[in-house]
Amino acid sequence: MGSSSGLVDWRGRPVDTRKHGGVRASIYIHMLVWLSNVSNIGNMTNIVSYLSVKMNMGVAAASTTSASFVAMMQVFTIPAAFLADSYLKRVYTVLLFAPIEILGYILLAIQAHVPSLHPAPCELAGAAATIQPAPGTCEAVHGSNLSLLMLGLYLICVGEGAVRACLPALGGDQFDEGDAAEQRQAASFFNWYAFAVSLGALVGLVAVVWVQDNKGWDAGFAVCGAVVLLGLLAWAAGMTTYRNKLPAGSPITRILQVLVVAFKKRNLQLPENPDELYQPNNDDSAKGLEILQRTRGLKCLDKAAIVCGGGSNGGAWSVCSVSQVEETKIVLRMVPIFLTAALGYMPVSVVLTFTVQQGNIMDTRMGAIRVSPATLFVIPTVFQLAILVVYDRAVVPALRRATGRVGGVTHLQRIGVGFVSSLASCAVAAAVEARRRSLASSSSAMSVFWLTPQFFLLGVVDVTSFVGLLEFFSSEASDGMKSIGSSIFYCMLGMAAWLNTMLIELVNRVTRWRHGGGGGWLDGANLNESRLDLFYWLVSGIELVAFMAYLLFAWRYVYRNDQRIAAAADAVDEQEDKKAPSNGSLVQINLI
Repeated sequence: MGSSSGLVDWRGRPVDTRKHGGVRASIYIHMLVWLSNVSNIGNMTNIVSYLSVKMNMGVAAASTTSASFVAMMQVFTIPAAFLADSYLKRVYTVLLFAPIEILGYILLAIQAHVPSLHPAPCELAGAAATIQPAPGTCEAVHGSNLSLLMLGLYLICVGEGAVRACLPALGGDQFDEGDAAEQRQAASFFNWYAFAVSLGALVGLVAVVWVQDNKGWDAGFAVCGAVVLLGLLAWAAGMTTYRNKLPAGSPITRILQVLVVAFKKRNLQLPENPDELYQPNNDDSAKGLEILQRTRGLKCLDKAAIVCGGGSNGGAWSVCSVSQVEETKIVLRMVPIFLTAALGYMPVSVVLTFTVQQGNIMDTRMGAIRVSPATLFVIPTVFQLAILVVYDRAVVPALRRATGRVGGVTHLQRIGVGFVSSLASCAVAAAVEARRRSLASSSSAMSVFWLTPQFFLLGVVDVTSFVGLLEFFSSEASDGMKSIGSSIFYCMLGMAAWLNTMLIELVNRVTRWRHGGGGGWLDGANLNESRLDLFYWLVSGIELVAFMAYLLFAWRYVYRNDQRIAAAADAVDEQEDKKAPSNGSLVQINLI
């Protein structure tokens, strides 16, 4: 797995590991990751202000449009990943779609600059101290201008979705998992990928938001487009150094074939000798398909590889190869991890959702300076940057020496640590909110910096779970669907945000009903009259149950590849080969 064989350069020639791939190639990839996130994270945190102030949208419409923008950015990773794995190389997918993102920013900049393309500013009535729109003078964006707005936003989603789907998989292609040195570099790649994301978020939250608020939205969107263009040019400068995986055809079609053929042959008996199952031929590796050995479990799918009287000439919908069956097993085994991970990431979305609202009614003074609540997002970002460097340069080498694992710990262990931090963050947030409410009832304001502990724990979550999940889905996916593995990760983040929105609505409805039609826990704009602390405790309880389920699935999960350092793994395998013949089974690594 992951060897440089089967990889080609930008001209389609076999790669030379001395000239292609490695850390040098990954630096170009990190440049695009960093600069694209400068634009996108800065916009995602400020887009509600643009929709409400510049486009005159109401609170509900602006919030819904903003949530849809963030969600669709995750959803568009799927078609881009499908194209990259099936028909286009990952580099060509990025080259095709990244300019579409830049076009989206250009359209938004033009719309924000040209008066006829956006509604007139709301005319204000009354004294400046009581700013209220005059009746009938605050028209929201509509018609062709609304269509232009949606087009610009969704073009950004299309382009950024392709970048997010392809870059983690392209980065993984630059390292040979069969080489001990490159194996360690591959583990560090995902740590520095997260570092580039966090650094982009820091710059975006400070610089992009400042430009948009002080120099105008047209200038802000223009800067965003220019920054993405700069990142694309920096990434394209490394084209000649990349190792590229050949497209392997549609993985969705291959999975559907296995499910259909296995159902057709459900009444057949598996042969006692596994060698009688249809094995992939040697040409499959030349087609970009990975040769996978048969594993135990999900035996019902193995029936798809039973060779009937007609041999293997019945077509792909009559018999499937063992590798094709194993590729389907890999996807099905990741489903429980996907679902529990989405639940495990809910507290992150919940805490970040209410942070600014809490900060607005807390004491924001830092000496003689008042800190804007929106800048509080910088705190977890700074924590992430600091923790990532310490983790990659100090913690991982120490753990690697102790455990013999490439990343110091397994992917699922790292994710589990993040989920514990996520649970702790939500519990701390509940305790802080309860204390804030009690002080508010006595007319005392709590310092906004009491939110720092929960932000620190959120930083730990991103260092552990964010990187662990991205690496897990990318590395566990077969070579023919690496980009789809990355898109699964981003869809999991989108699902966590969607579950958060659904839970808020559900809790409000239930608590309104229990109060006889009165206000729910999170109704109204005044947090002092809400029960955000109880909602935090509810989410903590859900997280605890989800974590127990995650432990069960993680304990039973069977990795498709060994995460030990290559040299050590080879030595152990030699000893095991002397004891028993190889049966192609995978190494099971327990969480605890």
